[in-house]
Amino acid sequence: MATFLYRLGRWSYRRRRLVLALWLALLAATGAVAAALSEESTAIGSSVLPGTESQRALDLVKERFPEQPVDGASARVVFAAPEGQELDDPGPRQAVESVVGSLGEAPQVAYASDPFQTGAVSEDGRVGYSEVTYAVPGEDVTDDARDALTSAVEAGRDAGLTVEVGGDALEPQPELSVLEIVGVVIAGLVLIVALGSFVAAGLPLLTAFVGVGIGLLGIAAVGSLVTLNRDAAVLALMLGLAVSIDYALFIVMRHRSELAAGREPEEAAGRAVGTAGSAVVFAGLTVIIALAGLSVLGIPLLTEDGLAAAGTIAVVVLVALTLMPALLGFAGRRVTGRGGRILGVFRGPDAAATGRPTAGRRWAELVTRRPRSVLLIGVLTLGVIALPAADLRLGIPDDGTAAEHTTQRRAYDMLAESFGPGVNGPLVTVVDAAGADDPRAAAERTAELIGGLPRVAAVAPPAFNEQGDTALVEVTPAAGPAAEETEELVAAIRERTDRIEDETGAVIEVTGQTALDIDSSAKMGDALRPYLSIIVGLALVLLLLAFRSVLIPVKATIGYLLTVAATFGAVVAVFQWGWLSGITGIEQTAPIYNLLPILLVGMSFGLAMDYQVFLVTRMREEYAHGTAPGEAVVAGFAHGARVVTAAAVIMISVFLGFFLSEDLALKLFGFTLAAAVLFDAFVVRMTLMPAGMALLGRSVWWLPRRLDRVLPHADIEGVRLQAGTGTATPGNDETGRRPRAGAGSGHLP
Repeated sequence: MATFLYRLGRWSYRRRRLVLALWLALLAATGAVAAALSEESTAIGSSVLPGTESQRALDLVKERFPEQPVDGASARVVFAAPEGQELDDPGPRQAVESVVGSLGEAPQVAYASDPFQTGAVSEDGRVGYSEVTYAVPGEDVTDDARDALTSAVEAGRDAGLTVEVGGDALEPQPELSVLEIVGVVIAGLVLIVALGSFVAAGLPLLTAFVGVGIGLLGIAAVGSLVTLNRDAAVLALMLGLAVSIDYALFIVMRHRSELAAGREPEEAAGRAVGTAGSAVVFAGLTVIIALAGLSVLGIPLLTEDGLAAAGTIAVVVLVALTLMPALLGFAGRRVTGRGGRILGVFRGPDAAATGRPTAGRRWAELVTRRPRSVLLIGVLTLGVIALPAADLRLGIPDDGTAAEHTTQRRAYDMLAESFGPGVNGPLVTVVDAAGADDPRAAAERTAELIGGLPRVAAVAPPAFNEQGDTALVEVTPAAGPAAEETEELVAAIRERTDRIEDETGAVIEVTGQTALDIDSSAKMGDALRPYLSIIVGLALVLLLLAFRSVLIPVKATIGYLLTVAATFGAVVAVFQWGWLSGITGIEQTAPIYNLLPILLVGMSFGLAMDYQVFLVTRMREEYAHGTAPGEAVVAGFAHGARVVTAAAVIMISVFLGFFLSEDLALKLFGFTLAAAVLFDAFVVRMTLMPAGMALLGRSVWWLPRRLDRVLPHADIEGVRLQAGTGTATPGNDETGRRPRAGAGSGHLP
């Protein structure tokens, strides 16, 4: 692989104008296709949670109640009369009816209920609400429709009412804000400091623009044909931006190193792609496989997120391998710089010439000098941080978790205070009475049995379809939608399914957004362990192939599990327990977004393997060139510390940019990925990993002879490249020395 990539790098360098033109043409073509398809969108949707009771019940409602837009967005407009008045007074009533009338005529609105007709007025007469149902899903609500909703609300406020709005119809698609771009700006500053050259720092940003741009435009084009959830593009952007800059940085740093060794620019570019590029391919493949593996879980949301992000990463890898050497050709020797310094790790390239050790080398020597103590302290630290993970609760953020100053949160609180918390998350029991002798009696008996359960605040009379064989019974829980008591109520209703069927002949199932959220969290939780097992197995196999060692994959996997556990612990402490709220700005604690654990497992695996590959590759390269095992760890770490530190700081900066968003889901994902990179890069890969390798010594490279004969030689460290030619020379490494006996030969030397 190294030889092929070496030739690809040199070809891209020589044909730089052609390569640049091809990538720019692809970017423009993808944008044109996305624009054309968006004008004539024929998106096809799919079930959200196949195989769950709430989804089966929802599908039955679509079949038996075709007039109801079940998948439509909703808005709940809450009215409060001025102090000392009631909504039924002439002035407030006229204002409410005027707002409801405007909402009923607004674009895309299927129905807007009148609170006076539906009885949605509080006992004291001061607060009421209108349910606004849209004919399209939340992601398809247009700006004009949202503007009409906002205008109607403002008219009610101008009439003297307090009017607040909740629901998904008000939520625009997540977009980059100025605060989120801060992460990219910080990444650019880190590149300037790390590379010491504005030209060199600009190259990774250019490749990120092209690679991520093509990926996102491709997602937009696919989204015009098949309905994608709103998080797919955001996650692809978040991950694609971080790894694209990192991958480009690895190649630029290796190119500069080759130039410093006296090689010509074209040769340096070829060798940079052949060595660092090999590691990019391997690291990229691990991310792609981990993300694409989400599709095997059979959860459409995860499939969409995983494939969207995996496709973007695939484009990013190709851009790094071809466009980056082409840009290096345009930059020439201007890509070199005097270096910089960040966090005490970076020194200029002439530090070695002065005989002074870099901070990276000093850290490696410190860690390997007392490996047992370092391992004990590091593992205990991560273990303590992981303790809150035992209290992990999954859910979906709702208006109750929004910031206190938002209209969604104010609407939620007004309803909870006036009608009880359960009104924010009603359950819908679907009574399929087609097989019952008396469908109406069956539905009424169902409502009676459910009304007698604890944790039930109210049960509405059954509402039948035109055929009279199916009824909907709305159940208002006593607790809020995210409360454990509501989960217990759903379970209690489902436990009585057999009894109701025996008594009435009707089949009941529970659905509604709250039940969908509960089933979704349960399904995500059930899928976490098998997916984690898949990822752990994948890590062992890929690292075995990459480094031809039994112990390195085991160590890397243990480190990865420590990273995941510590990240879960930090997330629970901050978002679920509310720790550091003064610093983080998290105003409302809530269960953790149920998509997060599985996405964290997949994404953090890819990020962890990046640093594992780039650090251990240089260590193995040193060892293969004849360096003693302990010194190979120190020397390889000294080579890789600068670039890995810069890459980690860049990733953390990008992810924390998303943490600055007001959207709770983006905050959560940004914080989680930033924490995962922090723990994995600086604690696991740059501390525990070299300490463990030093403790194991030469045995860390051991591989049984039989396994050695079976495994293919990936050669991601590029030892088969002959200096300056890119050809393989049997028995010699890239410096012309013979490799150490047993280095990659399949046995313990």
